[in-house]
Amino acid sequence: MMKTLHLAVIMTCHNRCAKTLACLEALFKQEISSDVEIQVYLVDDGSTDGTGEAVRTNYPEVIVIQGNGNLFWNRGMRLAFSEAMKSDYDYYLWLNDDTLLYPKAIDTLMATSQYLIQQGHTQTIVVGSTQDPITGLLSYGGVINSSWWHPLKFHKVEPGEEVKPCLTVNGNCVLICRKVVQVVGNLDSSFIHSTGDFDYGLRNHHQGGSSWIAPGYIGTCKLNDLANRHLVWDEPSLNLRQRWQKINHPLCLPISEWRVYAGRHGGLFWPIYWLFPYIRLIVKSVLIF
Repeated sequence: MMKTLHLAVIMTCHNRCAKTLACLEALFKQEISSDVEIQVYLVDDGSTDGTGEAVRTNYPEVIVIQGNGNLFWNRGMRLAFSEAMKSDYDYYLWLNDDTLLYPKAIDTLMATSQYLIQQGHTQTIVVGSTQDPITGLLSYGGVINSSWWHPLKFHKVEPGEEVKPCLTVNGNCVLICRKVVQVVGNLDSSFIHSTGDFDYGLRNHHQGGSSWIAPGYIGTCKLNDLANRHLVWDEPSLNLRQRWQKINHPLCLPISEWRVYAGRHGGLFWPIYWLFPYIRLIVKSVLIF
């Protein structure tokens, strides 16, 4: 008799009602060959567009947790993760609400994890690669180092027909087995929005675990457009104070959390990697003005 595997799906959302509902629709239409029971934990981080109410109406089985509107991605996911961890699931799936899963996505991720465990990789993270819905190009997935001298520079790895190793992961669609959670724990509250996913994968690596890229693409997700004008800190028209405010926005590169990340993963010369973006900011301001 096949053992039932219990999977907690971890999500957070803010004012993207249509995307959140579309994501959940694709999730609940998954074609899963193994015996898997799914429970969704969704943090509604202070949405004012009725997202929480819409989810409760259309998907009453989803556990909706109310946020204060200031959690952003990492702390919203951390809150949902902490609730799910209380029930000690076999697996946890991070899922961005702008990701649309293909019908066999979870089947692919679970089969990959089970294969790796059989090969002796018991502390595994499996990332699903997503592609842009228009171009079909890789948008998010697993990453490896892209520089021999800079330990904090990475590039994404295209998925193949077979499982591939990676160093850490984008957090858009990530399957985490129980052993990883027992060893690594939750996402780190030091991070507000981004960086927490890379940090988690690297912490797992440092503590004897491994990260892997599942075969093929598991769904679509549009690459975030970092050209949002309110986040661009190097526009020529900005003065130093304005640049400093923008780079320290939660969606950009706050100096305090970048210090935690660089100090933890930057090696012997971490202060250089930590301070470099801010020195660059000051230099550009001086050169312009």
